[in-house]
Amino acid sequence: MAVTATVPATGRTAVTTRTGAVAVTALLVLLVAALAVVDITQGTAAVGAPEVWKALTGRAGPGDASVVVASRLPRAAAGLLVGTALGIAGAALQAVSRNVLAAPDTLAVNAGSYLALGLLTVTGVSLPLLASSGVAFAGALAAAAVVLSLSGLAAGTVRLVLAGSAVTLGLSSVTDALLLLFPERTNGLYQWNQGSIAQNGFDGVLQMTPVALAGLAGLLLMARRMDALALGDETARGLGVPVRGTRITVVVCASLLAAAAVTLAGPVGFVGLCAPALVRPLARRMRPFVRTRAALPVAGLTGAGLVLGADVLLRLLVSAQSAVAVPTGVVTSLLGALFLVGMAARVRDTGTAGTAERGRLVGRTTFLVTVAVLVAVLAGVMVAGVLLGDTKLLLGDVVNWAGGMAGQSVGFVLDTRVPRVLAALLAGGALALSGTLVQAVTRNPLAEPGILGVSGGGALGAVLFVTTAPMAGSWGIAGAAFAGAGVAAAVVFGLAARGGFGQNRLVLVGIGVQAAATALIGLLIVITDPFNATKALTWLSGSTYGRTLTDTLPVAGALAVGLVIAVFRRTELDLVSLDEDTPRLLGLRTAPARFGLLAVSVVLSATAVAAAGTIGFVGLVAPHAARALVGRRHTRVIPVAVMLGAVLVCVADLIGRTVIAPAQLGAGLMTAVIGTPYFLYLLVRTRR
Repeated sequence: MAVTATVPATGRTAVTTRTGAVAVTALLVLLVAALAVVDITQGTAAVGAPEVWKALTGRAGPGDASVVVASRLPRAAAGLLVGTALGIAGAALQAVSRNVLAAPDTLAVNAGSYLALGLLTVTGVSLPLLASSGVAFAGALAAAAVVLSLSGLAAGTVRLVLAGSAVTLGLSSVTDALLLLFPERTNGLYQWNQGSIAQNGFDGVLQMTPVALAGLAGLLLMARRMDALALGDETARGLGVPVRGTRITVVVCASLLAAAAVTLAGPVGFVGLCAPALVRPLARRMRPFVRTRAALPVAGLTGAGLVLGADVLLRLLVSAQSAVAVPTGVVTSLLGALFLVGMAARVRDTGTAGTAERGRLVGRTTFLVTVAVLVAVLAGVMVAGVLLGDTKLLLGDVVNWAGGMAGQSVGFVLDTRVPRVLAALLAGGALALSGTLVQAVTRNPLAEPGILGVSGGGALGAVLFVTTAPMAGSWGIAGAAFAGAGVAAAVVFGLAARGGFGQNRLVLVGIGVQAAATALIGLLIVITDPFNATKALTWLSGSTYGRTLTDTLPVAGALAVGLVIAVFRRTELDLVSLDEDTPRLLGLRTAPARFGLLAVSVVLSATAVAAAGTIGFVGLVAPHAARALVGRRHTRVIPVAVMLGAVLVCVADLIGRTVIAPAQLGAGLMTAVIGTPYFLYLLVRTRR
């Protein structure tokens, strides 16, 4: 049944709007063509516009012709194909979900493709590029299915992007683990993940073009049904449109387009989010662009312009040699992260932070028993962490080491292992306390330093300091991490506070800041030699490898001071976590209280990052588990949450360095495996 979502304009107005739409489309085509022309004149070789023209007309020398035909033209063609595919995929996903934040990035489509190709690389199986795109498509489709099934497709909600971001974190953690475990087989995969349109010949473009065309053809065939979905599910059903089947088909076609782009150039971030957003103002002024059949090609042209424009801008701002090392995807990710933050500040927040979740009443005896059990578990985990590893020890070895009577081999093992255990315990406790403070102040059950971008800002500060000062000490790294975390926190909490710390807005702004920090970290890793990819990934995965007792001093001091402040201000925490009016009625100045507690949270998060790298979800899981065990009073939640966080990180570190010994995985990767399902569970529960 032929269905349309809009009634076309009539008479002179219809002609005018149709003419305007044609003119806008023509201008976009000219703009993209101009960017492509400029792009093929840029590069490291001394081949400018005259030489390019000679190469195109067959009058250039062999060297210049080879540069143009084998490198620059394929690069421009890849930019056109990747941008077009991602722009169309994003427009289709946003149309079918009626969600302006839906895109291949935010629905974990790119992360699913990346993991699938990473698994293929690790197995050592060599497949043609076309077959590799099939593997990427399977990963993309599986990731999108998980996100859509967990989040739902309600119009106007931002839960879709929150679920997608959580799944992205989990999938990326698994991929990072593969990079660390198989560095020889995955050599270059990290750089590829940043998204580069550089090509060596036209083979890749020619093989991926039919795949992208197949996805586009499928979407164009579904265009009228997508127009009907824009009117609402009930209206679409009344018009005879199979709503569920249409959504599934559109997601499959969009995933096919995204898989083609990822296979060719790696994940080029946020093009699928930004391109449709730039087209929407045109649709409000020109009715032809309201129709999906017209909007999809325009979104594709806009996406192509974004990718080529980012590549041209990069080569204009930095030298040709430096531009080679900087992937185009880093530029688009930075621009997209800023775009996401801006959109998050304007999106209507359907989840408020008005009242904290209610917890069950717990007696004093239950609290004391819980504390006693946790103390015993914590002691057992500490002992296990010291004794177990690639070399197993006995308690007698530890006693001899403490008394200075251990042998050289045992002494070496314990000299390296004890600081690791302490770093894991202290970092876990600091992150748990940080999460407790943030959740209380914002009254947001989804708030956590890692999800809110604070840990990402701290990691960026630390990586930047290490790359510029390779011999930096622990206090210098801690200071740099604090500076980065402070900037990230100021952006996140400053923007979220304007909307009353709305539940979804706060997390969404944090995701944007985290994306920007991740892009900048990737840039630093790719372009610097002292901080190579393997070393960086080891640190960013939350590893305690190589830590010394000196490295634990900043986080130990921050945790001690933070505990004193939190316990001393436990009544304020109880009040601000209730609602907005109760503290004011009791004479509490909420603004200074919030600022002070958030500052403590930032210090705790930054020092934890400096001590143990980036470890996510601990600040989310530990406070929730503590409230479930001992109720909502912070005089009880604080010690229980700190011990739970310490146990969680220490166990994660122990598993990471013993299960596949002598190889090791960072504690952050293990906590991500635990935290991602828990975050998704909270997301589903808070939607009810």
